[in-house]
Amino acid sequence: MSEVQHFGSCHCGAVKWTFTGPEVLDGCRCNCTVCNKKQNQHCIIKLDRFKILEGEDKITTYRFNTGVAQHKFCSICGVQSFYHPRSNPDAVAIMPHCIDGNTLKDVKWSYFNGQEWEKEMDKRAPAAQ
Repeated sequence: MSEVQHFGSCHCGAVKWTFTGPEVLDGCRCNCTVCNKKQNQHCIIKLDRFKILEGEDKITTYRFNTGVAQHKFCSICGVQSFYHPRSNPDAVAIMPHCIDGNTLKDVKWSYFNGQEWEKEMDKRAPAAQ
């Protein structure tokens, strides 16, 4: 599958980022408390493939529970376009619906039972792309 450079942003455009990855991404639908409230659907990307282009000074971080996950969102519009997940703290989880343009062809979704996080991680951790 061909690799492309994807560009993404928050709603107001203050936070912009890019990553290199396939045209079809593996995505995760999680039902943990925060993902359920935000309807957070994400794709985990290796950190060395991701770069913030603009707005690092506009990013606010929310942490809860263990404090490992860093839920990032724009301090202006409130949109979370990426975050650092507890399951992969050395990766970044991007929101595929925040990818700008038409570089993303599809997302292959899998389900992660975040209500039983530890048990689910014993089975498998979501892999970074």
